[in-house]
Amino acid sequence: MYRGDFRERIGNAMTLIQLRYVIAVANAKSMNEAARELFISQPSLSTAIKELEEEIGIELFRRTNRGISVTPEGEEFIGYARQVVEQYELLDAKYIAKEQVKKKFSVSAQHYTFAVSAFVELVKQFGMDEYEFAIHETKTYQVIEDVKNFKSEIGILYLNDFNRKVLEKMFHEFNLEFHPLMECSIYVYMWKGHPLAGKGEIRLEELEAFPCLSFEQGTYNSFYFAEEVLSTYEYKRLIKADDRATVLNLMRGLNGFTLCSGIICEELNGTDYCAIKLRSDERMTIGYLIRKGVNISSLGQRYLEEVAKYQDKALR
Repeated sequence: MYRGDFRERIGNAMTLIQLRYVIAVANAKSMNEAARELFISQPSLSTAIKELEEEIGIELFRRTNRGISVTPEGEEFIGYARQVVEQYELLDAKYIAKEQVKKKFSVSAQHYTFAVSAFVELVKQFGMDEYEFAIHETKTYQVIEDVKNFKSEIGILYLNDFNRKVLEKMFHEFNLEFHPLMECSIYVYMWKGHPLAGKGEIRLEELEAFPCLSFEQGTYNSFYFAEEVLSTYEYKRLIKADDRATVLNLMRGLNGFTLCSGIICEELNGTDYCAIKLRSDERMTIGYLIRKGVNISSLGQRYLEEVAKYQDKALR
């Protein structure tokens, strides 16, 4: 096989060029814009995409008068396409261009400080000279999407009796696997100046005078995607926020609280916050999400080992 053939063809008919075209269109959300970025004509790009769709028997893009959008089948295909193109580029750079290429590792997680802390330890151990790291602290649905579409190798989230059936159905449909890491009781997370901070245990009724802080879930705002357990409880005061720093500020400024696993990482958030046991029989299972049938990389394994170190803290 000639080098040119290796560069262009990955199957009997499907080519790397076609995959790159598909990825460009998905990123640009416009055939015209993608054509400009690829330095080809719009008709040529449309023809190439159409030929690929006919070959694989899948409609990748839905065309309307307002533009194009990726179909559900297209999202899955493009996830695989990104992985193929990225892996090829690594091979090409290392074995053909003889470049020194950084290995990549990415993780997506709900807003857990311990997930970030474990990531910090991973980066410290491996360094950034040979590796390119990324962490996405994001919404529940986005964690699932990131793993599904190969944006992240690992996703960190929780299941409980309330959301388990809904999320496990999604995992099955998206060809994902959930693996438990730790079982946790429910804790009230607040700053140490809160009027209830000195208690040994807190009842939900005692929290009614204070605002409950919840992470905004955007379009997918069903109770099943809430990052906080007891999401269907009728809180008298509720404030939505987008990031952990804002939540911490609202704890101090408004005596707000949120419900969590009870794992505190003072090395990242400081010593001004505490977690107090909630009087409840509710439990949560924190675990990791991966693509079914895809082996975890050495960095992924090491990251999970760092996360597992917080298990003892979760069993208080």
